[in-house]
Amino acid sequence: MNVAIRYAAGSDIGCNRENNEDSGYAGARLIAVADGMGGYAGGEVASSTVIGSLRSLDTDARKDDLVDALGRAVAEANEKLRLAREERPDLSRMGTTLTAMLWDGESVALAHVGDSRGYMLRDGELYQMTQDHTMDELLKAEAEQAGQQADPAETSRLSHVLYRVLDGREDREPDLRLRDAQLGDRYLLCSDGLSGPVDAQKIYEVLSAEADPQRAVDRLIELARDNGGPDNITAVVADVVESEHVTGPGTPLVVGAAANA
Repeated sequence: MNVAIRYAAGSDIGCNRENNEDSGYAGARLIAVADGMGGYAGGEVASSTVIGSLRSLDTDARKDDLVDALGRAVAEANEKLRLAREERPDLSRMGTTLTAMLWDGESVALAHVGDSRGYMLRDGELYQMTQDHTMDELLKAEAEQAGQQADPAETSRLSHVLYRVLDGREDREPDLRLRDAQLGDRYLLCSDGLSGPVDAQKIYEVLSAEADPQRAVDRLIELARDNGGPDNITAVVADVVESEHVTGPGTPLVVGAAANA
C-alpha cells in the first residue's frame, strides 16, 4: 500500500513578542519545527538556518537510510550555525530547538532536540513522541532512577532551562529513532508556545475534531493566543493517507522566520 502525507503549517508571533523566532516546514516527505533563541535576530537566524538546511531532505529517500540521512542533515545544520556564529559575534548566544520527521512510505524517522514537541494521534489516543530536554525533566529522570522524588520547587524553577539545543557547538546530538506510520495517523509538531498554554487534553480534542489539517493548525494557534500567547506559536500537522488521496506533488509550506529568510 502506497501512503503519503497531507500537511498544513502555521506560525504566529503570539501576544507578547516583538518578533517571531520560530520556523516551520511541511512538505511531501519532511515536516519540522524549530524554536529559536538568543536575543533579537539571533533566534530568527538560528531557526531559519536549521529549517533552510533540512529542506534538502524533502526529496526521495531510501528507507534503509532514513535515520542516518536525518541525523547527517541535523549535524550539517548545526555546522552552519557554528559558521554563522564565527562570522557574526552578535549571534554568539543563538540556538534553536528542532523536532523533525522524514518519511519514506510507511517508515518515518524522528529527530528531536530541545523542548518543541511531537505528538501522534492514533486510534483515538494521543501520544507524546518526544521528551523535553529541559533541566526539570532531567532531574525527574535522575530521581526516578535513584528511586526518589525530585524536589517540586526545584523542577518548577528549571522547567524552561534547556540542557540540549542546536547552537553550533560540538556534541549536539538529537534523539533519533525510526517509527512505523499507519494509515489514519495524525502527527503534530509544535513549539512550546503551543504546548505550554494549551494542555494535552485540548490538543487531543482539536486534533480529533478538526478533519482538515489547516483548520486544526489554525484552531490550535487560536487557543494558544486565547490562553495568553506568551511566546511565538508554531504548529505543523500531517495526516497519513493513501497516496491516491493526495493530488499532485503539493507545494512545500515554510512559516515563521524561515519564510522571511
